[in-house]
Amino acid sequence: LPPIALIDEKFEKNFVLYQPKDIVAGDFYWMESTICKDSGNEVNFIAAADCTGHGVPGAMVSVVCSNALNQAVLQYNLCNPGEILDKTTELVVERFDRSTEDVKDGMDIGMIALEKLSDTQSKIKFAGAHNNLWVVSDRAVDLSEATIYEHEGEAKKLFEVKANKQPIGKYDLVAPFKTTEVVLEKGDRVYLYSDGYADQFGGENGKKFKTKNFKKLLLDSINQSLSQQKSTLIDNFESWKGDYEQLDDVCIIGIEI
Repeated sequence: LPPIALIDEKFEKNFVLYQPKDIVAGDFYWMESTICKDSGNEVNFIAAADCTGHGVPGAMVSVVCSNALNQAVLQYNLCNPGEILDKTTELVVERFDRSTEDVKDGMDIGMIALEKLSDTQSKIKFAGAHNNLWVVSDRAVDLSEATIYEHEGEAKKLFEVKANKQPIGKYDLVAPFKTTEVVLEKGDRVYLYSDGYADQFGGENGKKFKTKNFKKLLLDSINQSLSQQKSTLIDNFESWKGDYEQLDDVCIIGIEI
């Protein structure tokens, strides 16, 4: 896992909520930086990933997938998130094919590449395997294909940018990963996440928390600082979980432009 100090250096306003079910995990957060050969600007990548399983089996898959991400950026010099996920898929499948067994493990991931344009603007490029991107803003963000969620009494809207509906790994109908690009303004926020938070059982009736409630919680707490919002998310998770066992690893990344 990248040091939090390094993430703080590259993303001034951020939080990483990482709560594995066991000591080691299938979820992981990933970060890398490079100089993009096309623009000559520094590009910072960050991702929330969820590999098959949790505990030791999940952690072994996450090592393979994390190394493949590093290789795609550092060895192949790729700057486009979609191309990075394409190459990562190729490298992961190649690695698994070396096994004498039929390895069907894989990874879901949401990744952004952030390129600072000015003190008030940054360009975001997103690609994902199953895991979507959420952008929260109080203005009309130029994301024509995004699904918009509003919460009563809250001026800010949540724009959901869809990921490809395919994993990183062996898959029968593999298509190139789509990259979505948007320019965001100071104060806008982006969120990457795994499914562990929304899938947690709890509450009075022992049901899943669900993605709809997760979005509502983010919008309810959007006026808090990111560190306060992280605390709100942790407190809510523990309160919801109650006496139930944690179902899966949890990984959420929040970044403010």
